[in-house]
Amino acid sequence: MIVEDCMIQYLISQAHKLMAVVLTSCLFFPLLFDLSALENIPEKPPVKIPYKITGTYPHSPGSFTQGFVYEDGFLYEGTGQYGSSSLRKIKLETGEILKEVKLPRDIFGEGITIYEDRIIQLTWFSQVGFVYDKKSFRHLDTFRYPVPIEGWGITTNGKHLIISDGSNRLYFLDPESFEVKNRLDVHDQLGPVLKINELEYVKGAIYANVWQSHEIIKINMDSGKVMGVIDLGKIVPKQFKGHNDYVLNGIAYDSEKKRFFVTGKMWPFVFELALLVSE
Repeated sequence: MIVEDCMIQYLISQAHKLMAVVLTSCLFFPLLFDLSALENIPEKPPVKIPYKITGTYPHSPGSFTQGFVYEDGFLYEGTGQYGSSSLRKIKLETGEILKEVKLPRDIFGEGITIYEDRIIQLTWFSQVGFVYDKKSFRHLDTFRYPVPIEGWGITTNGKHLIISDGSNRLYFLDPESFEVKNRLDVHDQLGPVLKINELEYVKGAIYANVWQSHEIIKINMDSGKVMGVIDLGKIVPKQFKGHNDYVLNGIAYDSEKKRFFVTGKMWPFVFELALLVSE
């Protein structure tokens, strides 16, 4: 009996020591327990954002859409795939390609954005981006990525270029020097949101496609929290439902008429959407 009592006391003492080690680690070694990361995870799921389809326009079914922008009545599109990547200016109403620049065959084109009088286009694995004159499509510059990432989506808030790399991280770049000025990790109530792709900045928030998903997420640009989700499953063409490549990708916004344009890779249509809540 005495031996059993001693063994119980020993086990209790060891348990106390283990608890003390854990508590000490949490207090004095915060890098081992990154509690600050939990601050960016919302307690509640993001809200569902209702919408209605207000228009449908033709879209070239051969366009592997990687970037999408609307400005001054026209759509601008960056397309991907080796051997067929391009930058295009498109007439919204007819889908006619008004201007086009082909990328080298060994370059896979990615997202695009318009900053002032320039178009910036990313590439996937090449670690470079291209700068064009918006009016003429003349190539002005080539820049190297300031960090070793893949190029996916890009948008601008007027102060920074905002880039995604397929993870849950967004990079904020100086539009002149292309230096990284800030980083933002995107989370919902479950944790990091991965595969963030095409981006569009609208009224202080970032709207993003999630690759191989039929949802667009609305991201708080200060905290990285996902505030809302637009479920576009019902507009996916029947022939592409469940397809791994020909997925929803492409968000453009008309700030004057407050309407969104969305499409997908190889989709035959561009859809005009009106959100039924404030952007």
